[in-house]
Amino acid sequence: MNSNDLATRHCRPCKGKEHALDAAQVTDLLQQLPGWQLRHDGAAIIKDFRFADFHHTLGFINAVGFMANQEDHHPDLEAGYGHCQLLWSTHDVGGLSLNDFICAARVEALLAR
Repeated sequence: MNSNDLATRHCRPCKGKEHALDAAQVTDLLQQLPGWQLRHDGAAIIKDFRFADFHHTLGFINAVGFMANQEDHHPDLEAGYGHCQLLWSTHDVGGLSLNDFICAARVEALLAR
């Protein structure tokens, strides 16, 4: 599976630790997503996006928000002038699920347009 494959998939509801990815799966999936990193505790993936100004940052946030609502999987985000940091994790599994990587790949696809 590559990032294009991930970006065409859709999130599925998942609850319980049986849906959490193991370390090998996380490592393999992270290789598909340039610039994304594993948070220090291993429970989330994170990336900081840079933009020319606040207007472009806000446009990005709105596009991510629209996609996240469609997928019913929402990131934590922090934004300021010219940047937005996204953090994906799946609270219902207590770590990372495939949904996090699908949404990260969809964010990358948004930027590729």
